Amino acid sequence: MDGFWPEFGQVALMHLLAVASPGPDFAMVLRQSLAHGRRTAIWTALGVGAAILLHVAYSLLGFGLLIHGSERWFTAVKYAGAAYLAWIGVQALRAQPRAEYADASHGPAPTRGAFATGFMTNALNPKATLFFISLFALVVSPQTPKLLQAAYGLWMAAATAAWFSLVALLFTQDAVRRPFLRHGHWLDRALGVVFLAFAVSLVLASAR
Repeated sequence: MDGFWPEFGQVALMHLLAVASPGPDFAMVLRQSLAHGRRTAIWTALGVGAAILLHVAYSLLGFGLLIHGSERWFTAVKYAGAAYLAWIGVQALRAQPRAEYADASHGPAPTRGAFATGFMTNALNPKATLFFISLFALVVSPQTPKLLQAAYGLWMAAATAAWFSLVALLFTQDAVRRPFLRHGHWLDRALGVVFLAFAVSLVLASAR
């Protein structure tokens, strides 16, 4: 393991920069935090982290290079991601004013749905697909044992879940959340525009 610490450092740094960049995952956790409360937002963050394991799995098995090497398959992934983000965006744009926002702890939180939402948001993000394909093709040496590469993946999944859980904790604090709740439907609609913008950018990228 001693000889692989520099490589792990590169992997961890590149992943940190990628996960901290605002994108669909951040927008989704933000929306869940402000609209549904801490429990739902954290389950969403865990779903995002779990999706990292999917990207790592197909990268280790070589399927990532197959997808990237086939214009048809990669375009299909892009359109699937765009369709999912557009659907989320439309749902957010339809948000209506609420008399009051109940905290997630006051009722049954849709934890399974929240986990699935986080998972699908990351799993269908073609930029995440490109990142992991590039990471395992260019940074991780072919001589690195597969078990160690899998450990890299577990680290990135845990780090992703931890990062977005921190985001959830920050935006579900009363001092941060309550000022948004009076006009929460406008925030939902604004985030709907953001999701639609992500979807359009994917479609335009597919058309090139």
